[in-house]
Amino acid sequence: MNIILRQDIENLGRIGELVSVKDGYARNYLIPQGMAYFASPKAVRLLETEKKHYEAKMAKLKAEAEDLASKLADLQITIAMQTGEENRLFGSVTNVMIAHELSARGYNIDRRTIIIDEPIKTTGVFEVRAKLHTDVVAPFKVWVTSAS
Repeated sequence: MNIILRQDIENLGRIGELVSVKDGYARNYLIPQGMAYFASPKAVRLLETEKKHYEAKMAKLKAEAEDLASKLADLQITIAMQTGEENRLFGSVTNVMIAHELSARGYNIDRRTIIIDEPIKTTGVFEVRAKLHTDVVAPFKVWVTSAS
């Protein structure tokens, strides 16, 4: 079934694209959720109007994300954890811990947007990224210290 996307959907397409998906996926999920239209001439006209509003909104969100990314670039947070032998942590530093520390400093960043490349299981300095927008990823430093 051919549909027109009303919003960006990861691994499927961007707003305004004509994509072909399975009938059930379109009828049972995308169209009822308001994420897509059937590919008809009327839908194309509706989409043009929505696309202008969406692009303006996305430009504003991207500008806000870039501003936040520039603030996060200079940020260094410290997380104290209990350690054992050879500075190994009991457990690991998670994106929830990092999000909590960021919110304590006044940055409201969702834990699901924080990207940790490898599990943090030792003390030291690690670079962590936050995906603030589809095009904006902000790296910042996390210091893990011993709490003993």
